[in-house]
Amino acid sequence: MVVLVPRQLRMSGMTGNVPYYGGRFSPAQAYAASHPPPPPPPPPPVSAPEASADPLATLAALDHLLESGLVTAEEYDNLRARITS
Repeated sequence: MVVLVPRQLRMSGMTGNVPYYGGRFSPAQAYAASHPPPPPPPPPPVSAPEASADPLATLAALDHLLESGLVTAEEYDNLRARITS
């Protein structure tokens, strides 16, 4: 005995084992389209970093940047002048 199954029922859709309905939405797709996920919460506000009240700590950090090679001597001089003024 041969069982004939329509082609639409043999194909599986993008959603896995949900049958393909000839170009129409399956019930699972229709439900997903009518119930979109909630939008993600907004990110927390980012505040500007506060300047250190201790100029010695700032100068020590600046010296470390110079020793690490992250700033050039010219940039170091400009930043040091801004901190000490």
